[in-house]
Amino acid sequence: MAAATRIDPERLIDFATAVYAGEGVPEADARLIADTLVQADLWGHQSHGVLRLGWYWERFRNGVMKPVTEPEFIVNAGTIAVIDGHDGVGHVLTKLAAKEAIRRAKAHGIGAVGVRNSNHFGTCMYYTLMGAPDGCIMQLTSNGGPAMAPWGGRKKIIGTNPWSVAAPAGRHPPFVMDMANTGVARGKIYLARQKRQPIPLGWAINAAGEPTTDPQEAIDGIILPMAGHKGYAIAAVVDMLSGVLTGSGFLSAVHSPYKTAEKSNCGHLVIALNIEAFQPLAQFNARMEQYIGEIKSVPLARGFDEVFYPGEMEARNDVANRKEGLQFPEDTLADLARIARETGLESSFSTVSRP
Repeated sequence: MAAATRIDPERLIDFATAVYAGEGVPEADARLIADTLVQADLWGHQSHGVLRLGWYWERFRNGVMKPVTEPEFIVNAGTIAVIDGHDGVGHVLTKLAAKEAIRRAKAHGIGAVGVRNSNHFGTCMYYTLMGAPDGCIMQLTSNGGPAMAPWGGRKKIIGTNPWSVAAPAGRHPPFVMDMANTGVARGKIYLARQKRQPIPLGWAINAAGEPTTDPQEAIDGIILPMAGHKGYAIAAVVDMLSGVLTGSGFLSAVHSPYKTAEKSNCGHLVIALNIEAFQPLAQFNARMEQYIGEIKSVPLARGFDEVFYPGEMEARNDVANRKEGLQFPEDTLADLARIARETGLESSFSTVSRP
């Protein structure tokens, strides 16, 4: 399958679903994992797309992520809940937490749900966007395995620790921010390695503490925080909210999805705000349209054709990629083909390309 091949996103979801269902994941849960991966690719975030399919698959095979998720409500107190995921599927647990936060926000104006003993769940914005149709603003934080050192230190003990906020935006696609607190998400370094491309200086230092453009040296070394000490501070706050507050692992007790034989111990915190508790939803939507209009009306800087509001580029990418099909680096396609062979799903994988 050539690198220029266009991949049908729906058939790719079917293939990924079959991979996970083959490991004992219930069909609906397997399809959820598959959808989060392909949706990331549709948004243009291949660092969090099917590049990761094999990582989750291997975590099931190694027994560190349970195929059947059995959430337990440790706290269930009106606006607040805490869920123990018991090492279940992070995607399933986070969707449950998001839906619970929305339900509580609609009843009380605000809902906050913590998750402990979870696993990696893909992109944060997949879940924060769930609030917009219900008139909610959503925030999600999550911690991850060590990737950066504390400011002034030489040992990585803090994760990239992503967070996201999403809100409805009237006639526009939702307003959404999703970012890691390193200068770049670690998945983008893995993607650069698959594309066999150098990374920019400033993304990472190698194990000797020297700047590097080699993605493998970056993976073995330390990823640098965004904006220096500020990125470190935000990552630490996200870890506190996601790990310390929820009762889950934090700092070096958390392991990344790339470590496919190690229990994750990661945690998440979801907060939903019911907009109607603050003002009429129609008024909020009108104000968001005004907000976006002012952002997009500023004079352009040299070299730019348009100003985008947060989330706009992803929405456009989604439309284009659904129409045209997805394209992947040769190494990603080769890895998918390997998984297809090892799972006996070659016939399913052979259907993912578009005629």
